[in-house]
Amino acid sequence: MKKSALIICPGRGTYNAPELGYLYRHHGGNKSFIKMLDEHRTSEGQVTLTELDRAEKFKPGLHMTGDNASLLIYGCAMGDFQAINRDKYEISAVMGNSMGWYLALAAAGALSLQGGAKLVNTMGRMMHEHASGGQIVYPITGKDWRVSEGKLSQIKQILNERPNDAVISTSIRLGGLIVFAANRKGLSYLQKALPADERFPMRLAHHGAFHSPLLDDIIPMAQAALPESLFTQPDIPMIDGQGKVWNPSSTNIGDLYQYTLGAQINSPFDFSKALEVGIKDYAPDVIIILGPGSTLGGPAAQELIKHRWEGLESKADFKQRQLDNPYIISMNIEEQRALAT
Repeated sequence: MKKSALIICPGRGTYNAPELGYLYRHHGGNKSFIKMLDEHRTSEGQVTLTELDRAEKFKPGLHMTGDNASLLIYGCAMGDFQAINRDKYEISAVMGNSMGWYLALAAAGALSLQGGAKLVNTMGRMMHEHASGGQIVYPITGKDWRVSEGKLSQIKQILNERPNDAVISTSIRLGGLIVFAANRKGLSYLQKALPADERFPMRLAHHGAFHSPLLDDIIPMAQAALPESLFTQPDIPMIDGQGKVWNPSSTNIGDLYQYTLGAQINSPFDFSKALEVGIKDYAPDVIIILGPGSTLGGPAAQELIKHRWEGLESKADFKQRQLDNPYIISMNIEEQRALAT
């Protein structure tokens, strides 16, 4: 009997030095797919994914910029999606984090693989060339991965005391993390005002103020560059960054287009809400997180703990469950990958 699976597509920041070679290591045999991606890059006058993925050394200034990282992540994730064992798993729904929404569209069939490549590459290049501001990540949980009311209160006070010229908004709700979008003054203020530890507050390199009004000017550019005709009815339910489900056969294509190249760009992205809808509406047997990277495992687990899903109360509970019978399968982790493919 097949297991039901909720699929999570990764966003930016998931292809880093440890992931160098991921595309060819796992999908080198998928020659037609890689050729299509490389030909698209060549037609745009850009370095190919083959050159990026098979480079001798990872270079942050090359591999992490939006114009290069976006389609590189798309290639790895869509290769992983195609590699899932369909004799073992029935895909209940797909979702993604931030840019991962674009990947979810392709995985669900609302975009062809070529259409998804065009969307992802166009938006990645546009964000690289035109996006303003940046993003800062900050945790809202304690060591047990439960949300800390004290931290939430402290953050609220810090935001209330920000200078008038510091523009700050919540960009992404990401399990036990909040991602802030801000202008230059806002970024500087947050880095000084938020209590620091060895990792946080963390400024995300090569990221603009995604999912905030600071990107209002991107919307008309995106809609001018990408036609509605790229989109079609999905084959699999999709959960967007507001927790809305887009179902096969009943999706209004115009509304999907307007959301994807509208609110998805300049409004907060609620990964936490999307995952809550995913587990409660579909009660999947497993959650499969596509590679590259495994950074979404923690936030997903924190959201499960928040809802006490299947009795999970703490980080320790989750770690034990993963040892006994993994509920979250990360395809970036070799021993877990084997469970999915």
